[in-house]
Amino acid sequence: MIAEEFRIGGACVIRGCVPKKLYVYASRFADDFFDAQGFGWNVAPAHFDWSKLVNAKEAEVSRLSAIYAANLTKAGVETALSRASVAGPQSIRLSDGRTISAKNILIATGATPLLEPAIPGIEHTITSNEIFDLRQFPRRLLVVGGGYIAVEFASIFARLGAHVTEVFRADNVLRGFDGDLRAHLADALSHAGVDLRAGVLPSAIEKTANGFRVTLSDGAALEVDQILLATGRRPNTRGLGLEEAGVVLDAAGAVKVDADARSSVPSIYAVGDVTNRINLTPVAIREGHAFADRVFGGRKETVDYDFVPTAVFTTPEIGTVGLTEDEARARYGVVDIYSTGFRPMKATLSGRSERIYMKIVVDGDSDRVLGVHIFGHEAGELAQVLAIALRIGAKKADFDATMALHPSAAEELVTLRTRTLRHVRPV
Repeated sequence: MIAEEFRIGGACVIRGCVPKKLYVYASRFADDFFDAQGFGWNVAPAHFDWSKLVNAKEAEVSRLSAIYAANLTKAGVETALSRASVAGPQSIRLSDGRTISAKNILIATGATPLLEPAIPGIEHTITSNEIFDLRQFPRRLLVVGGGYIAVEFASIFARLGAHVTEVFRADNVLRGFDGDLRAHLADALSHAGVDLRAGVLPSAIEKTANGFRVTLSDGAALEVDQILLATGRRPNTRGLGLEEAGVVLDAAGAVKVDADARSSVPSIYAVGDVTNRINLTPVAIREGHAFADRVFGGRKETVDYDFVPTAVFTTPEIGTVGLTEDEARARYGVVDIYSTGFRPMKATLSGRSERIYMKIVVDGDSDRVLGVHIFGHEAGELAQVLAIALRIGAKKADFDATMALHPSAAEELVTLRTRTLRHVRPV
């Protein structure tokens, strides 16, 4: 049995990566219309219809949700459209009044947006749960946060025509990503019209006749139509009865599990964002698959968390796999960096100032490629393919020996021969 209190499909399908990617595609037509003129096309002034996009998105999300529900039925899964909570090591209580006994319980409730910082007027903000379905397009949008959700929506709405201000606590966006990618993205966001304000957060929000007045921690004030709070997510474990059943949670509220996804209670397991390990949909899917193989298939499957590819769907986008430059320097004695930046071929006729940046991080002693980081068109697609090479231990010499595909941006990955930097750890 599976219990779901909202809609079948989870955050990714309903209000996460699927609708987000659809909105990313919508936003990129602004650049496409501009580029077309450089290639001889006369494009009439474009008009964007927010409600049409929202309705089209909802139709696709509903279609996917129905497919997921049908697949559960075909697989013999009983579905309870009800909130569930843990009533004991092998007992589940449903909000429809039923109590279910089960030999094994799997917690896969994901994560939910944080409502931080706790300031006067916080109740006037929206999160990524609500932004897809706004009745009116926000002409003035304040984005609070500097993580991947924040920068993706800042990029989307700026290209759809909003005036976007993004404030964040850190000194730059995308903490935890490679430093050069962070710098290139910040420049691109600014060029797209996003007003980036580092080291600043809202201190108070007041509703006005025309929207909201936001006072910032540096004393400045903004008049906006919507405030998107994207300051992080927390494991969705509140009110599930886990602690009462003996399940140990960490300080963030995540279910603590071992390599087999088993919690402190032997009959209760957890996978996905609720464990707060690597919070990505494909990771959750792989963890769920391994759980099924172990518990019901008699196989000793574990999940390999090395070389997980990641994309940030800004415009241009980020694709990354493996160690950042700083992570590699912390682990290896000699680290070689190969990097390049160039103007994409498409931009030569369109006249846009877009740039592509690529970096290869290499263990200077073994020549093994430790990480590849790309900023540019279809970077996410490249990261997926590169993850295969890095996972099987490709060396820089293997990249160099691979024939280039010309003309393409990706050929730079196999023609990048000149070392940019060498870091040698002091003995």
